[in-house]
Amino acid sequence: MVQVIPEKITTPVELPRVPRERLLATLGGSLEGCNSTIVHGRAGTGKTMLATDFARRCGRRVAWYKLDAPDSELPVFLRHFCASVATARAGFGEKTLERLGGRIGVDDVPLAVEYLVHELLDSNEPLLVVFDDLHLVYDAEWMIPFFRRLLPLLPPEVHVMLLGRSLPPTPLWRMRSKQTLSVVDEEVLAFTLAEARRLFASYGLPTAHADAALMETRGRAATLDALARSTVVADETTRANAPRGARQSGRLTLRLVKGGRKSSMGTA
Repeated sequence: MVQVIPEKITTPVELPRVPRERLLATLGGSLEGCNSTIVHGRAGTGKTMLATDFARRCGRRVAWYKLDAPDSELPVFLRHFCASVATARAGFGEKTLERLGGRIGVDDVPLAVEYLVHELLDSNEPLLVVFDDLHLVYDAEWMIPFFRRLLPLLPPEVHVMLLGRSLPPTPLWRMRSKQTLSVVDEEVLAFTLAEARRLFASYGLPTAHADAALMETRGRAATLDALARSTVVADETTRANAPRGARQSGRLTLRLVKGGRKSSMGTA
């Protein structure tokens, strides 16, 4: 029997330093108008952090499933998918897994999806299901038939969010044309100038630093944040190595001697 790894079905706790209001609004619109959303971009573009923040704010129960390479095995995938939804809807998937039995192949995918959709229909409570790092199973034989079958059949109160480093290999453009699928790509994920300035301001850094960093990083979330943190560390190191008087007052002090008397004069 497949053993469920709890860490894989637990929503991350780390949140972005500053909320991405622009992207949160985009996801909110997708949540209301579509039944699924794809967020794709290379590593470090902020996919997981954005989805985590949105999951916390969306007002729905959340089922989170972070995939790894072993999840390319269909029984492993189905067991963890059911377990993730069960964290929001107790007992979800028990009937499906019992009906399917231990041996599940790609030919069983249509039936498995029908069973899962039937269980999703058992509750009308709004639900957000997040598949994180889905690109790790793109080569799995069952991946295309599973999601091509599942997404169009989702109940209105269930929204699925797919996170990956590229678009899934399944033909989804028909769903986009019917406005049932929304796509957020790497270009949209990139920080704008206003967002970069807010991020650097949260570290107490001036806007000039943000402007230069945005050009250097092209708005890539992880790189931009790392640059802001390294700038803070560099500034703190500079202050720590400054003369003691300069650290206390922020001004340099000159000791002048004239006529045998000592006096102090501060200079900016």
